[in-house]
Amino acid sequence: GSILSSLVDKLTSDPTTWKDASLLSVTQITPSGLSLLFQVSKEMKTLVRECGGDNRLAHRVLTTVFYEASTRTACSFQAAMQRLGGNILHVDGKGNSSAGKKGESLSDTIRCIECYSDVTVLRHSVTGSVEQVVASSHKPVLNAGDGTGEHPTQALLDLFTICNELNISLDDLQQEQQPLTVVLLGDLKHGRTVHSLAKLLARSSLNIQLRYCSPESLQMPDYIQDYVSEYSNVTQQSCFDIQEAIEGANVLYVTRIQRERFDNQGAYNEVKGSYVVDNELMSAAPSDMIVMHPLPRVDEISTSVDSDPRAAYFREMENGMFV
Repeated sequence: GSILSSLVDKLTSDPTTWKDASLLSVTQITPSGLSLLFQVSKEMKTLVRECGGDNRLAHRVLTTVFYEASTRTACSFQAAMQRLGGNILHVDGKGNSSAGKKGESLSDTIRCIECYSDVTVLRHSVTGSVEQVVASSHKPVLNAGDGTGEHPTQALLDLFTICNELNISLDDLQQEQQPLTVVLLGDLKHGRTVHSLAKLLARSSLNIQLRYCSPESLQMPDYIQDYVSEYSNVTQQSCFDIQEAIEGANVLYVTRIQRERFDNQGAYNEVKGSYVVDNELMSAAPSDMIVMHPLPRVDEISTSVDSDPRAAYFREMENGMFV
């Protein structure tokens, strides 16, 4: 879309570029912009750990507008706002609201919400819907997931987690950085988190080997692979076998096989059990490989793995609030 293409690479290490900016896609942020974002995220982490928050956003209002189910994304934005002294409104687009019940257009709903609030966080089931809203909005809109398109804030908290867990700084990237092997596992066709993450890893200037491990019917879309292939710092490979995928891996990023993206139950059942991370798999995995998951999980990671120090997914969730 034309809106997004005008925003590409506009968020840099200069803090003024972030003021009043909407966030639609990870493609808006330059590598130095990522450094700035992660530096501030670290400061937030320290702030929350030491005193729970502050009042820099006092009398500011953030509205979360969700037309699709969400627990973590909505809560992390709301918690972040409230820890900085701000207030929140929440609109359930599917529920008992004019938006859901009276057929109001999405753009009108957001224009009205902007009358009461300073920033809108929007999740919608239609790919590209958030971009249309940004075109007619007057205040910042943050994309909290649009259909199977992008989920930029999830990708950002994921990259922040990878850097944090593996002790990597984006500021001093030397050429001789050992390549990181990142395995993306599960439903790579519909999973918007892996679409955003693959793009973001490519843009990060980190030296990365991406491995796509999925059932044949759920492979990473060509348009994402084509995007990533334009970046020389990343190599891509696909495989179907999870044992093979984790050999020498630094990060295992697990996604659920999403029932709501399947047309019939049979196709879903056929695929969902194919990739399960359990203690047996972990015993064959590298001792320093972290396991990540955007959550919610169904049964693709056994709860017995939770106590493994390599299980980073709850630390990953906490990072979401800081980012």
